[in-house]
Amino acid sequence: MCGIVGLHLRNPQLYPRLGELLSGMLCEMGDRGSDSAGVAIYGDPVLSPPGHGCVSVLQADPDVADLGPGVHVRRRGDTHLVTADMSPQALLETVTRAYPQALIAGFGSDMAVLKGVGHPRRLVREWDLAGATGWQGVGHTRMATESAVTPGGCHPYAVGPEQCLVHNGSFANHATIRRELRAAGVHFDSENDTEVGARFVAKQLAEGRDIETALKELCARFDGFYTLLVSNRDSFAVVRDAIACKPAVLAETDDWVAMASEYRALAGLPGVDRAKLWEPEPEVVYAWQK
Repeated sequence: MCGIVGLHLRNPQLYPRLGELLSGMLCEMGDRGSDSAGVAIYGDPVLSPPGHGCVSVLQADPDVADLGPGVHVRRRGDTHLVTADMSPQALLETVTRAYPQALIAGFGSDMAVLKGVGHPRRLVREWDLAGATGWQGVGHTRMATESAVTPGGCHPYAVGPEQCLVHNGSFANHATIRRELRAAGVHFDSENDTEVGARFVAKQLAEGRDIETALKELCARFDGFYTLLVSNRDSFAVVRDAIACKPAVLAETDDWVAMASEYRALAGLPGVDRAKLWEPEPEVVYAWQK
């Protein structure tokens, strides 16, 4: 059992409140997953400055002396955010060349990924999440079943540029699909079944498919029980398996779109009393664009 939350803001007047609102949502899901948590924040000018590449790093202690001029490093809990006025791909190569043992938790423009072990309430304080701003946030509280409780095992899995995936459930055939992806040259950082889903979606997107097509293909290939929330800097999408046994609630107003494993995570959002509320149908992809 894990908890998923996501918030896509349509009203720019709410951007300063993104972290505050996401913090409340994530903490409300703490009893669905209290061993670790993670978030992806889109659009915070401190965590990921506009026009800069940003790489979220675990399992290393990056030093600007090793990374070159113009590179900045900020630490939030277990995660180091490396930013510079260069393309995300160039910055990623700079970081991995200097720290080949590092685990990359996410990379891109306008996106910062933070992960940690511990109760979500403690992690939210450690990250100063309530102070974050931006237009979109995704979060996950984890009760580990498939792999070790480490910062690297936390969701979101952010394996493509500005992409992330969070998952409640389990993929029964992840080992088979992992072998197929490895045979196609895809690298893996963990044995977590969620990473297989994230790598599968990233490969689909890299080959030119849109998010709806990629998620429909995932539904066709993956066995198991799951609810997924997939995002990039411009989109926000939700899908459930054919049985739809993992809980999910969607809510939409003129000001925002939100998703959570349970309604109580949405109850503190402004105007939720006027929101359209519904439970996602099995294998229907719900997607929104910025």
